[in-house]
Amino acid sequence: MNLKIPIAKPTLKGNELKYVTECIETGWISSAGKFVEKFEEKFADFCNVKHGVSCSNGTVAIHLALMALGIGKGDEVIIPDYTFAATANAVLYTGAKPILVDVEEDTWCMDPKLIKDKITPNTKAIIPVHIYGHPCDMDKIMKIAKENKLFVIEDCAEAHGAEYKGGKVGGIGDIGCFSFYGNKIITTGEGGMCITNDKKLANKMRVLKNHGMDESKRYWHEIIGYNYRITNLQAAVGLAQLEQINEFIEKRIKIAELYNKHLKDIKGITLPPKKEWAKNVYWMYCILIKDEFPISRDELIEKLKEKGIDSRKFFFPLSMMTPYKDDSASPVSKLLSNKGICLPTFTDMSEEEIKEIIESVKEVSN
Repeated sequence: MNLKIPIAKPTLKGNELKYVTECIETGWISSAGKFVEKFEEKFADFCNVKHGVSCSNGTVAIHLALMALGIGKGDEVIIPDYTFAATANAVLYTGAKPILVDVEEDTWCMDPKLIKDKITPNTKAIIPVHIYGHPCDMDKIMKIAKENKLFVIEDCAEAHGAEYKGGKVGGIGDIGCFSFYGNKIITTGEGGMCITNDKKLANKMRVLKNHGMDESKRYWHEIIGYNYRITNLQAAVGLAQLEQINEFIEKRIKIAELYNKHLKDIKGITLPPKKEWAKNVYWMYCILIKDEFPISRDELIEKLKEKGIDSRKFFFPLSMMTPYKDDSASPVSKLLSNKGICLPTFTDMSEEEIKEIIESVKEVSN
């Protein structure tokens, strides 16, 4: 079946073609070139931090952050049960163990109240995930981390430009990690970024992502590294996207406001979180379909598909899946997974498309 309204798509209407053409015309198409450095600098500036380290994707960004902080075999890292698998996978790559905690029902983010009971002598870090563009309650998380001498790595894969109490996410913990996959708020096709205010950490990540090669002695390797570099072509697209990021974010907020306006009074629908201290950038516009709604979440997805409208279920809790199996209860994560649906959210959405989606939801709600 052809879908006339996709769940997401990139907006490529700025200088993307111009910058990529320059890469091709000059021959700078691999991991060296001016756009890599420019993209790193400008993205760090946007996040109000000192250093940006680009890499090949968002999962790699978390892996780089963990390695730079010295986390490895025998260590434990606390993460939310409700997140995409990449958060846990990056921890496992290092030999460390992800320790799962449930999320809050009113933010869908890691529940700070549950962290302390998970801390052991092996705990080295916490990875709060700013899920779907809504920030975690970072003051509480940072307080626990400080009291227990733990590192904090912010997973901002879905939260470019999101704010906690007026400050951008990513620069609150030790390292912030971003994804630039094709459906993200800004994209490089595939790509990622680590941001930090710590120069030593930034330098260590730069060495690790470039085969562990000494920065001042070419082809000399004191450590084992990785080929986690982004290309100049990707960075060129990223820089062009970054030039438009404020416009993209404001458009997403307007899309969410329009959805909220027309869905708020429908019985059985829970709107996405928006705490008073948060700026939600709505990577995806996500709602819960509760039992009071006339049909199930899965039936709604099928009804929308029949009308050519794409949507998707929420993530499964990590604890349910074999690589991360954990029998401790995560009731909120399970609730979200069973009831959540993401509706189409992309910068180029027209008001007519949004209204068509809303009318389609209303049609089955009566």
